[in-house]
Amino acid sequence: MLAVVEMVGVTSIGGVAVVVLLGLFAQRFSGRDLLGSLLPFAAAVLAIIAVGGVGLYLWHKLRGRLLKVSPLLPPLLVIAIGCLLAATLPRERLYQAFVSYRLLVGGREEAERQTLAHQVYASYRRHDLVQLQRMIDRAQPFGEAIDEAAHRFALDADLLKGLAATESSFLPRPSGDGGQGLFQITRVPDQALAAANHHFPSSRRKLDDPRYNAYVGAATLRHYLGEMKDDLFLGLLAYNIGPANGGLRFIMGQYGATDFVTIQPYLMQLPRDYPIRVLSYALAFRLARLQGRLPAYEEGKNAVAIQRIGIPGM
Repeated sequence: MLAVVEMVGVTSIGGVAVVVLLGLFAQRFSGRDLLGSLLPFAAAVLAIIAVGGVGLYLWHKLRGRLLKVSPLLPPLLVIAIGCLLAATLPRERLYQAFVSYRLLVGGREEAERQTLAHQVYASYRRHDLVQLQRMIDRAQPFGEAIDEAAHRFALDADLLKGLAATESSFLPRPSGDGGQGLFQITRVPDQALAAANHHFPSSRRKLDDPRYNAYVGAATLRHYLGEMKDDLFLGLLAYNIGPANGGLRFIMGQYGATDFVTIQPYLMQLPRDYPIRVLSYALAFRLARLQGRLPAYEEGKNAVAIQRIGIPGM
């Protein structure tokens, strides 16, 4: 057991160190220049391997001496080093290094995800926080119904509240285009409607009932997320477009688009920024729930702290 604790501790410290160092080097040597970026980064990777090998050798020597004193010393020392590092290393710097590492490994897909995430942060930053707080207060009476629907359909509750905020601003009344209730339900895929109806007797399937409306909205979003292979931005966009013009999947097929970034330029008459608005509202709900307030998105630590909290669904 002591050996297992020691091995897990050493592996964890080494793994975190590699991730952080690769992230820091990716920040330092970012670019496509051979001499200024690519070769220095390759040298840094070789240095990490060399230092890691030397470190393991020294630990092996030290471990032998510690075991002569007590078998408890090696795992206790590993735990102490891990706790010391966790307590002293700056979290913002670690988070930024991790983001750079994720970008390094994730490639194009991660670059697109980060670009879209910053569009969401920028959208949140542009909100009038006083007005936004009033809308969050209006959402209070509907919170239980939305939380329940989110749980039933395996969705983030803050994401679902962001969707309702975008659709109705929590003023559930019929709209000019026929939308009804919190989620402005119009035409719903048969599978989604059947999934929602499963939880309600026929006498209670009324779209002006916030609970039923929330179930239908959640089931519809879950349906479109499945259709879009759990791509959050495409799923939200598909929810907004619905079956119009053959639905989002048909539109993407027409233009050969494969993701949200490549379909955006073709949505001339359709709401390209809809997913961004939904997620900026969802972020507001998450911040209000976790912090009890809506912090301004400002430069420096405050912005990084909000990024660490993260966007619901992402």
